[in-house]
Amino acid sequence: MTPGTLYVVATPIGNLEDVTLRALRVLEEVDLIACEDTRRTRALLSHFRIHAPVTSYFEHNKLAKGEALLRTLSEGKSIALVTDAGTPGISDPGFLLVRAARDAGISVVPVPGPSAVIAALSAAGVPADRFVFDGFLPVKPGRRLHRLEALRALEMTVVCYESPHRIAATLGAIESVFGETEIVVARELTKQFEEIVQGAPARLIERFAQGRARGEFTLIIPRARRESPAP
Repeated sequence: MTPGTLYVVATPIGNLEDVTLRALRVLEEVDLIACEDTRRTRALLSHFRIHAPVTSYFEHNKLAKGEALLRTLSEGKSIALVTDAGTPGISDPGFLLVRAARDAGISVVPVPGPSAVIAALSAAGVPADRFVFDGFLPVKPGRRLHRLEALRALEMTVVCYESPHRIAATLGAIESVFGETEIVVARELTKQFEEIVQGAPARLIERFAQGRARGEFTLIIPRARRESPAP
């Protein structure tokens, strides 16, 4: 373990066996673990009998807590940054701490591992040589459609997240922009009720009708094909 180093550690997105041996070693050896939800992280640590101290670092305390963590690092202590599930910095404020540490000349070491984006892509069976990850699409219908139109113009496979109560509306918006192209929906990845399905948006809307849409969703829209010019 190198003193004064920030380790960016990926943790399981569902199945606890997703965790890497290196991640377990780092979590056990660092001086402090900075996490989104201390309760969730303590549960993970308890499962693997790791007793490192934890502190919260999340959206609403990122500025004040970030400064405190930088002071700890500058004192020669090592810190592991984790998110609730998956890889830190992907749709969470972890990137701010990483950027601040790098700006301060502090060593930042990635400890790679689980990511819902990569897990979904690996099992989708769609071209992934060029893709764009867009996090959560806008909530407002007009802005959501505008974003999807911009993404379609990129001619790349699109990956995004969605919540259960907005999944039907988002699938409808995808149908409006991309038509009947078949997309892939991955739900509850690496958890007990994991589900990966493919189909046209209309069929998927029916499948995930209100009351049957539970868990965390990752949506994959294969890249739009360039239309051939008229002869």
